[in-house]
Amino acid sequence: MEGEEQRSIWNKETVPKVMKIVITRLSQTDIISLLLVSPWLHRTVISHPSLWLSIDLREMNNAGDRLIAALSLPRYQHVKQISLEFAQDIDDGHLEVIKSKCSESLQDLESLNLNGCQKISDEGIEYITSCCPKLKVFSIYWNVRVTDIGVKHLVKNCKYIVDLNFSGCKQLSDKSLQLVADNYQELESLNLTRCVKMTDSGLQQVLTKCFFLQSLNLYALSSFTDEAYKKISVLSHLRFLDLCGAQNLSDYGLTCIAQCKKLSSLNLTWCIRVTDVGVIAIAEGCTSLEFLSLFGIIGVTDKCLEALSKSCANTITTLDVNGCIGIKRRSRDDLLKLFPYLRCFKVHS
Repeated sequence: MEGEEQRSIWNKETVPKVMKIVITRLSQTDIISLLLVSPWLHRTVISHPSLWLSIDLREMNNAGDRLIAALSLPRYQHVKQISLEFAQDIDDGHLEVIKSKCSESLQDLESLNLNGCQKISDEGIEYITSCCPKLKVFSIYWNVRVTDIGVKHLVKNCKYIVDLNFSGCKQLSDKSLQLVADNYQELESLNLTRCVKMTDSGLQQVLTKCFFLQSLNLYALSSFTDEAYKKISVLSHLRFLDLCGAQNLSDYGLTCIAQCKKLSSLNLTWCIRVTDVGVIAIAEGCTSLEFLSLFGIIGVTDKCLEALSKSCANTITTLDVNGCIGIKRRSRDDLLKLFPYLRCFKVHS
């Protein structure tokens, strides 16, 4: 009798507690596999709502049909995150079905990743965003079909966006930036990598209205000038700034950026007009730098590293000065003397 009582306690109390700990550490695929093991395990897994707040279909085939099937299940009625990054076989048609049949399941959605879903157009953006009133994070990297019209649908339907990734969306123009500036003034993160149609005018709209930006990615955008860069100075919360390939950035623009006191990550790779003057201004203004790339800048010398060492020696852990032929003491040992906490010496290959 005592043995049976102990087994009963084990089955009713101990096993569920252990399972609760274990299943929270499993991937979504493994969790779904557990549903098929036994009726008891099925009930146990289903009983934890926190396991069903995310749908991860990254790189999967038949993603459109899979998403519709998942959103049709009661357990996903409060899903908060959906990732379709580089998923296959999903297009506007699937999103239209979701709008008509599964929209209730998306009312609590906060994060939507459509990176690499190149069959989705402005029409698809309208379908899916109309179901997501609480959306905060929206990423649509590498979509060359979406235009300013898609962004218009986004700002109309989703009022609480704080994180936007438009990287590689080459059809977006200053109109999109105007929409973002007018509607998302609480924005914290913006990625405009390779959005080649954008100009100073559009970027300035964002910089003068979105004061809470903490992360700004302007990678591979050579058309912007100091007229826009100088306005980055108003972003007092900015921590991450990527200006790789900013060919028109001068020491003047960089001196303005140096007013961003909280900046901890700065990529100046191939900013060919920059000299010691601009980098020394950064050293004096941004004393919390942890990451800095000067890769390929021939106008900087040892003077800028000495200035950086005086203010950031205890914070910089990543420093790339490869290709900076004006810096003579750039060996690993030389750099470690100036920056003892340096761990990464090469960002670009």
